[in-house]
Amino acid sequence: MRIRLVHGLALLSTGLLAGAFGYGAVNLVPTFNAVPLPMRLSFHAELMKMNGITMQAAMGTAFLSSLTLAVLTGGRARVMASAASLLTLASFLITRFGNVPINGQIKRWAVTSAPAEHAEILGRWELFNNMRTLTALAAFGLLIVLAVRGLRAVTRSEDDRADKP
Repeated sequence: MRIRLVHGLALLSTGLLAGAFGYGAVNLVPTFNAVPLPMRLSFHAELMKMNGITMQAAMGTAFLSSLTLAVLTGGRARVMASAASLLTLASFLITRFGNVPINGQIKRWAVTSAPAEHAEILGRWELFNNMRTLTALAAFGLLIVLAVRGLRAVTRSEDDRADKP
């Protein structure tokens, strides 16, 4: 039962993470690119105020729940949960060392002005965004596969042990 709860939390948190990043990549980024630069910078800076809290919580929960699932399982399930954990860690590291420094620049530009090379810098932000989206989606995908295939055998053996006196 404990494994199922942890797996459920891992699925929920990685799904939220992948969904948030996916929504950003598919909807926000094209919108950012379609509006005038000052509007994009202002909106981006405001958005990051909320994202700093919610996305770090989602990344932390996804990482810890996937890692806990890896500890509680064995065999292929452990490998898949470990890989999901590492992928969510990669999402965090890409965000922290790729997107966040550029977000700081964007905040400054929103109150001053963007430098001549702003398009290149914003292009790097989009590359980091795509990378973290893919790592989050891959982590979610692994946990889905584990739910459909791998965890079934583990929980069956856990249920068998629970039935024995």
